[in-house]
Amino acid sequence: MPRLPRLDAGQGLERFRHQLANVDALPQLCVLGVVAGVLTGILMVGFRSLLALGGLWLFPTDNPEAFESLSPVLRSLLPLGAALLIGLWMWLTPQVGRQVGVVHVIDRLAYHQGRFPLRNWLTQWVVGLISVLGGLSAGREGPAIHLGAAASSGLGQHLRLPHNSLRVLVACGTAAGIAASFNTPIAGVIFAMEVVMMEYTIIGFMPVILASTMGAVVAHLVYGPDPAIGVPDLHLNSLLDLPWIIVSALVIGLLAGLFVRVSRLGPRLERLPMALRFLMAGGAVAAVAWWYPQVQGMGYDTLQATLSGSVAVDVLLAVAIGKLLLTAGTVACGIPVSIIGPVLVVGGAAGALCGMTGQWLLPIEASNPALYAMLGMAAMMGAVLQAPLAALMALLELTHNPNIILPGMLAVVVSCLTARQLCRCGGFFISVTRQGLHPLQQPLMQALSRVSVPAVMERRLVRTQRMVSPEKARGLLESEPVWILIERSSDDKPVLALKAADLARWLTEQAASDQVASHAEGGEAIAARPSAGQAFEGDPAEDETSLIDLLEIPGVRLELAPIGLQATLSEAFSKLNDSMLDALYVEHGHRPKQKRISGIITRGAIERFYRVDH
Repeated sequence: MPRLPRLDAGQGLERFRHQLANVDALPQLCVLGVVAGVLTGILMVGFRSLLALGGLWLFPTDNPEAFESLSPVLRSLLPLGAALLIGLWMWLTPQVGRQVGVVHVIDRLAYHQGRFPLRNWLTQWVVGLISVLGGLSAGREGPAIHLGAAASSGLGQHLRLPHNSLRVLVACGTAAGIAASFNTPIAGVIFAMEVVMMEYTIIGFMPVILASTMGAVVAHLVYGPDPAIGVPDLHLNSLLDLPWIIVSALVIGLLAGLFVRVSRLGPRLERLPMALRFLMAGGAVAAVAWWYPQVQGMGYDTLQATLSGSVAVDVLLAVAIGKLLLTAGTVACGIPVSIIGPVLVVGGAAGALCGMTGQWLLPIEASNPALYAMLGMAAMMGAVLQAPLAALMALLELTHNPNIILPGMLAVVVSCLTARQLCRCGGFFISVTRQGLHPLQQPLMQALSRVSVPAVMERRLVRTQRMVSPEKARGLLESEPVWILIERSSDDKPVLALKAADLARWLTEQAASDQVASHAEGGEAIAARPSAGQAFEGDPAEDETSLIDLLEIPGVRLELAPIGLQATLSEAFSKLNDSMLDALYVEHGHRPKQKRISGIITRGAIERFYRVDH
């Protein structure tokens, strides 16, 4: 009976990696999206479970958001203790290990091709849990995004996948984190593409959609189908509300600008000792929490009460102003808390206050303040993050009401324009370069980051020493290479690349010149001296004059530097520019002494790919 061929897992994985290097590796990326979504959903369930365990330990009602059930002394001491614990962890952690949250995710995506350090991932667990349970004004969405993105990317790093696929995995983890946190899969997809990836592509969308879906499915299985925030049935009573919605959105846009401006005071406060800054942040929350515990934690219980109309005006003011300043001030003081949840709560409170004012101005025609609260949530999120589409999708999924989109679009656009134009504030997570664009927003780098080096590199090459005999030179050309890599004799590392066509042309010219010389000088001259293609037979060491110096023959020679097989074209392009070279040789293998050269990639090949792709 014939034996079936055994499937080699290593060869299958290698083929999978090679397929992922291309720009059109959609089926493979979709598989990764499903895996990343499930992994992120599980991590988010674990994070929320730890928060629930903390609630069982700290709160009489077992609810990690019920700071109102604590005594004023205890709820004021909690943020001071949280600031102390986070400060101690940060003090013991090197500077590079302190960055967490969405800003860290964008930074790793922009400058490190989506590779995440384990130390920062562990810091995110600690800071995320302590900041929420400790009563600081913080959310759980930032940790969800960081934990999901880093874990998904870590899976790709473990499998040594190309870096262009790591970038997609980061987006998948981000989308699944948002979907599992709010049970809003569409908003998760748009957030990942609009805020983190900063681009929209078909290749990027499909795996991210699958990841967001799987993250929502995992959350659905554990927590049920309802979104994180229950919303009553809301609708616009009259078109007369639209002018007041515009005014309300203008106010919320100004509040968003204030939030971003205060949060960016960090560089000015860095002159103060870290212990003093953390004490300031914890002390400010403690002082306000003595009277208004609603400013602590995520605040979703307060937002839920706001939508049901059971929150007093003074509490709404404390949340709209106090929680806004406390969250931004905590960030400015250097405590890396998540701001997405608090921003929604602040926007809801501010919107409810605007709605109440509208009812006072138009007692008959004005819509329910809960409608303004929902619009305020979307407007504040859109203005702070400068992510209008993600805010609108979150509004739609939370309300399950398409009729709210019309006023929602108006509110989000007005608030975003107000924050950007009047307050001169960009997105909270975005820092621009001197050219006015974040690196992730630059079209060239976006296009080159979607493809890895193996998709473009030239694989037809041979390696040789500088001095070769004519016979060896002809032997090098037998495999029809495009490039000949010239190695150092000391460490066998190629330093120059010679066009194989130039060597072939030179050999042809030498043969032709020898033939002419043979006719001119006669047979004796040929017998007296070897041609460029011959050496004296029996010579123990080939005559040095018969050897060819590959550095001397006419032709194109490019200086070389190494780059990894997993690198993207954007990494290769940056390295070419930084080293002022025109070519790189591609190394394969993760052990230094076992690395082999897989190909060569030139500046011209990258430029041709970009021109063809666009």
